[in-house]
Amino acid sequence: MTDRTRSEDPEPSERVPAGPLLVPVRPGPSGCSARLFRTPLGDRTAVGFTTEARLAATLGPGHARVRLSEPALRALVAPLGVTVLTVDPQLAAPGVSKPPREEPGPVRGAGAAAVAPRVHLPIG
Repeated sequence: MTDRTRSEDPEPSERVPAGPLLVPVRPGPSGCSARLFRTPLGDRTAVGFTTEARLAATLGPGHARVRLSEPALRALVAPLGVTVLTVDPQLAAPGVSKPPREEPGPVRGAGAAAVAPRVHLPIG
């Protein structure tokens, strides 16, 4: 059996500080506030990026950001009940802008014809 180093471990048991992070923020009238996101399961998460290139690749260029350490970011979002921190997420999907449009479409059954709504979901 081969020994794995800590850098090869896909899920290290020890939590290691991520170092300085670029944290997406939303500017407001009384300063900036950290943007919170959702995990694929719907939990709220704070997000930090290790490089400007990774932030721009995920959220787009010119996004407002501040530099914070991991402990500072965790302390900032803890009063909001956020316990998850995601570093360098790979995918950010836009929110749903409007519900899908419904229009009637035929449904074929065993010897009977019926009308049921057909849902059109925009792709892209």
